[in-house]
Amino acid sequence: MSKIVLIGSNHAGIAAANTLLDKYPENELVIIERNTNLSYLGCGTALWIGRQIKGVDGLFYTSGETIEGKGARILMETTADRVDFAKKIVYATQKDGKKLEEPYDKLILATGSQPITPRIPGIDKKGVHFVKLFQEGQAIDKALDEPAVQKVAVVGAGYIGVEIAEAIKRRGKTPLLFEAFDTSLATYYDPWFTHDMDKNLADHGVELHFGEKITTIDGGADGKVSGVTTDKGKYAADLVILSIGFRPDNALGKEHLKLFTNGAYHVDRHQRTSDPDVYAVGDSATVWYNATDSEAYIALATNAVRSGIVAGHNIGGTALESTGVQGSNGICIFGYKMVSTGLNLAAAKKAGFDAVYTEYEDYQKPGFIEEDNNKVKLRVVYDKKSRRILGAQMASLSDISMGIHMFSLAIEEKYTIEKLALLDIFFLPHFNQPYNYITMAALSAKE
Repeated sequence: MSKIVLIGSNHAGIAAANTLLDKYPENELVIIERNTNLSYLGCGTALWIGRQIKGVDGLFYTSGETIEGKGARILMETTADRVDFAKKIVYATQKDGKKLEEPYDKLILATGSQPITPRIPGIDKKGVHFVKLFQEGQAIDKALDEPAVQKVAVVGAGYIGVEIAEAIKRRGKTPLLFEAFDTSLATYYDPWFTHDMDKNLADHGVELHFGEKITTIDGGADGKVSGVTTDKGKYAADLVILSIGFRPDNALGKEHLKLFTNGAYHVDRHQRTSDPDVYAVGDSATVWYNATDSEAYIALATNAVRSGIVAGHNIGGTALESTGVQGSNGICIFGYKMVSTGLNLAAAKKAGFDAVYTEYEDYQKPGFIEEDNNKVKLRVVYDKKSRRILGAQMASLSDISMGIHMFSLAIEEKYTIEKLALLDIFFLPHFNQPYNYITMAALSAKE
């Protein structure tokens, strides 16, 4: 029997805990969590703020009682202050100030990530919010209830920023969306897709300010936000929401463990760090990226869950190697759906590939199907020399999300664009066309 200490209990931590408790109950598991809650689905924050769901209860997919019922000991509202890796002891402080020492045989770091805090004058003003924790979502939700809050500046047009902008509009407020890139979602999709999303946002009343960098968050003598200043202008705002991105939380191990270029814990395919008794999972750790066949940092809940499962099995005694990830993701804004996996064209070229693409746009079903038949856009990025598929992007008003899973597997299995053209895709008018857009895109590949 081993004593395992797990620090952090969101997606990766819960996945590791459930794996250990369900499959290897002979071990002792102690969970240290600094927050008041565990297992919060942060990806649902915008749905809740935008009143697209009834409440927040469904965003918590497990509870402390459930995990404790399986045999774990949970220390909530307890901060892990430091780790003595030589003595294998975690030193922590509870909410009431009580100091704790938890020895371990194996340690799992599931400390996640922290929002990137830009060095912008005025960032400490009242009315400036981040979007990460449940409590931060609560604060934004409460602020939007105030009649005085009418204009909201959202800084960063990645997934979270775009989703929050939609939520603000759904609450009857005016969102101003700022982004240093020239389009929204620029790191995920090529312009053929992002320009459609930009139009979708503008058509629904989101005020777009792309190619602008925030230089100052403005405010009065009362310390409250009054607006933002960019390198191109000055704008009034009653609230500012920062969604620039995340960085790994490596505070506990950065002096002892090997780190990736951005500070994430370097792990092997078993989630083991440079210390053989320490594992790292989720947003605090690296992943193996199959699109580039290299180590990378991709902070996604799905990656976090898989990493927790892998760590749990390896600590429990079953050797299990991660198959790697493709970074598959998606977004739905005002009904318009976009999904992607692997590398877009710009990212593929930056990674050193001689990347080209093939694309196709057509209706999902034959023209004689008049109901629920929308256009679908597909682009497949591949390496010109090896012909290996590197990434794919899809968009439609229809739910075409399941298609991206096939491309995810294609990247993992190093499928070629020529092989894709011969893929067995069934035809039935209720579902698709006899010459499916996936087949047509592959057949259209010229280079």
